[in-house]
Amino acid sequence: MILEIRHYTLKPGHRENFIEFFERENRQALRDAGMLVFGPLRDLEDPNKVHWIRAFSTLEDRDRIKNEFYDGPVWHKKIEPKAMSMIAHYEAEVTETTNGFESFSGGAKL
Repeated sequence: MILEIRHYTLKPGHRENFIEFFERENRQALRDAGMLVFGPLRDLEDPNKVHWIRAFSTLEDRDRIKNEFYDGPVWHKKIEPKAMSMIAHYEAEVTETTNGFESFSGGAKL
């Protein structure tokens, strides 16, 4: 399983608005596109940071699903204008699970 661990530094004072938007609109849009999404997660040391994780079966699936989502109308019209206006900086780490990895998603399979 491929896990993309995303770290967002938000513009000061925007964290709760970002979390509310993510939970109300963005998470479902990502799931509808075929991503398994965990989060958002509040950073306990920095009040302007949020983390979240998305999962894919393979790197090929990751590339295909991301390309379709970011080239599509949901991203351009609904998500990008709101989300990006609150984000100051973001980073992503792409990882692969090991053989002993157990999903914390209640047994969800990709």
